[in-house]
Amino acid sequence: MSVLGLSALSSQLSTAAAPAVASADGAFLEVLPLIVRDEIVGWFPDSLQWLVSSLITIIVILTVFGVFFAFTTIAERKLLSRLQNRLGPNRAGLPKFTRLPIPHLKHRLWGLTQPFADAVKALTKEDVVPATADKLLHFLAPVTVVAFSLLGYAVLPFGRHMVPVDLDAAVLYFFAAGAATELAIFMAGWSSRNKYSILAAMRALAQLISYELPLILSVVPAILIVGTLSTQQLVEAQGGWFLGFLPQWHVFTPWGFAGFLIFLVAALAESNRSPFDLPEAESELIAGHLTEYSGFKYALFFMAEYFGLFALSGLGITIFLGGWQAPFPALEVIPSYLWFMIKLVLMVIFFIWIRGTLLRLRIDQLTRLAWQFLLPLALINIANAAFWALSAHVSPVMDVARWPISAAIIIVPFLVISRRLNKGRAPRTYRYAS
Repeated sequence: MSVLGLSALSSQLSTAAAPAVASADGAFLEVLPLIVRDEIVGWFPDSLQWLVSSLITIIVILTVFGVFFAFTTIAERKLLSRLQNRLGPNRAGLPKFTRLPIPHLKHRLWGLTQPFADAVKALTKEDVVPATADKLLHFLAPVTVVAFSLLGYAVLPFGRHMVPVDLDAAVLYFFAAGAATELAIFMAGWSSRNKYSILAAMRALAQLISYELPLILSVVPAILIVGTLSTQQLVEAQGGWFLGFLPQWHVFTPWGFAGFLIFLVAALAESNRSPFDLPEAESELIAGHLTEYSGFKYALFFMAEYFGLFALSGLGITIFLGGWQAPFPALEVIPSYLWFMIKLVLMVIFFIWIRGTLLRLRIDQLTRLAWQFLLPLALINIANAAFWALSAHVSPVMDVARWPISAAIIIVPFLVISRRLNKGRAPRTYRYAS
């Protein structure tokens, strides 16, 4: 999290979370993090408590997601290697531990310390800057992209009482903060004074702008149904159980399922993840806007990509997957913040699986998918959500009939648009220069 952003935003946290601690009517583990924080804050004078509370919030978010980033990298490398019938990194460990008579430690902890070895390598590598580069922008670009990718965490509800800042326009703030990463990517490409870098930066901007619209439009139906831009209220609106045991998450409605699929595809493109990793396509643009970066600056771009992926996954969980809500009533004894992290881990594993499964798209396929497929479907899904809201409680028959009608409203256009998407364009004929 940007220090300035969190300092300003999390000053509201102490007042927002205090009633939760005071009530403490839930399980002890549910409010334990807030009790610990308030206990630490109580050690300091009243005039400094807001500052200490802000610093604790910043440190916790940076620590939790920093460690999560480290172990996601090793998990991704191992899962991709398994998909490719390889072992993956398994050598980095703690050498002295191998002397202990414990079988698993002799195998160097399965290579789980590889992220820390990578961090040491990135910190100690030489920072090479082209002689013609704009030195200031070349330095600011990786710092800026990390800062902007972390700003969205300020409005994500990590638990029942654990939203850093409960803004009324939280969804709007999230997208405004995330859109600023495009500026940092173009700064990196332009400041490098390299034709591959600037081409990749322009390609990245085209991709990000193309998928920004379907990404935002995919969450509009949930906002229309619930009637709020507050992420915490969006989660609370998904509480309760249908028939006493089925969660009332948005993803289990026809418009919510369609919106979630559109959100997933757009989130993959916004994160530059495969099959939308064209801005860093090694075979076409060397390493894209990262060509002239090395050492720790390169690692910062790498870190920002994962932080952005975590933030988008967290927003998807918040809007479509019930946020911190448990999937079944009997599982509500587990603290809400653990449910949020479990869902986040599953979302990240899904994105890794997609990376290891699908091939990279061409730039024309990528833009056509956004403008001719996802965007029309996202607009139709907004009308679908309007129908869903207006047809509720009209009559008992309509309460049942609106399910197949709502499904048809999105499935029929999906079939029609998907058939027309590649009409007249396949199979592709390649001609080589003589």
